[in-house]
Amino acid sequence: MRGSYPVILLQRCWRMFMTVAKLMVPVMLVVHLADQFGLVALAGQWIAPAMSLLNLPPEAGIIWATTVFTGIFGGIATLATLAPSLDMTSAQLSALCAMMLFSHAIPVEQAIVRKAGASFWATAALRLGTAVFYGGMVSWASQWTGVLDSRISFEWMTTSAFAAGAAPSGIVAWMASTAYSMFLVFVIITILAAALDALERLGVTRRITAAMMPLLKFSGLNAQVAPVTTVGVLLGLTYGGALIIEEAKKQNFSARTRFLALSWLSLSHSLIEDTLLVLALGANIWVVLVGRVILTLLIVAALANLTNSGDWRVAGSAARQS
Repeated sequence: MRGSYPVILLQRCWRMFMTVAKLMVPVMLVVHLADQFGLVALAGQWIAPAMSLLNLPPEAGIIWATTVFTGIFGGIATLATLAPSLDMTSAQLSALCAMMLFSHAIPVEQAIVRKAGASFWATAALRLGTAVFYGGMVSWASQWTGVLDSRISFEWMTTSAFAAGAAPSGIVAWMASTAYSMFLVFVIITILAAALDALERLGVTRRITAAMMPLLKFSGLNAQVAPVTTVGVLLGLTYGGALIIEEAKKQNFSARTRFLALSWLSLSHSLIEDTLLVLALGANIWVVLVGRVILTLLIVAALANLTNSGDWRVAGSAARQS
């Protein structure tokens, strides 16, 4: 077998980068054009009242809305494009990142949830509602207490090495800034991939999985579905959803069991990769990881108590497997 580990890693990272670049660059272009025509400012005016209720700037609403429909990288692309005009505290950025983690790529991911046996609309509403509640809670708590109230600089996302000397303008400036942002994305992906490989080789991932099992069971999950749920919690809803689909056929999980497991996955999944991604943006780990997991546990435990009624059914016609 030819090829050293660094070469193989870089090849894999390049493939992943090209996959996300195909999403990010069009989003960045659309947002840039919208900004040039004043549409971003107009959207900001429309969404400002809603964002002000969460103590977040209008731009946060645009970034979050993009994330809801396109995914984490779409949101990051929008954030990178709007970075020059962003004025946020550490708490506000962390609140926004937590909202992005709770509710991203809703159309795609909740379609997987529906296939796995839970309602698309119920779990989508759960994700969106939790994101709004948690984002507002974090931002207002910081406003009242002064914790994490330092201003965040986004200069690193906009300063380009190409800008040395005569500063370009217009489309040239946008292309230079975008190229720099995409270079940073490639670096982040490479670091994440290397870190995840190291965690796997050192057995850290397995230990994290073992540590998660009691939490999942405490929240009311069936012991049979807890192991496959843990995979999704750590690695992603797509993986976890696929495993639940497969295991549900083998073990005939009840609608309640599937709903609780998929609610866990909907609220907190890909805890390693996605969390590292937003931490790289400057988010606070206590907000985007610890607080998110605790809130998920409490919500799923509450749902377990509410649905603990024998022949309970949540799937309904909207969640029937095709």
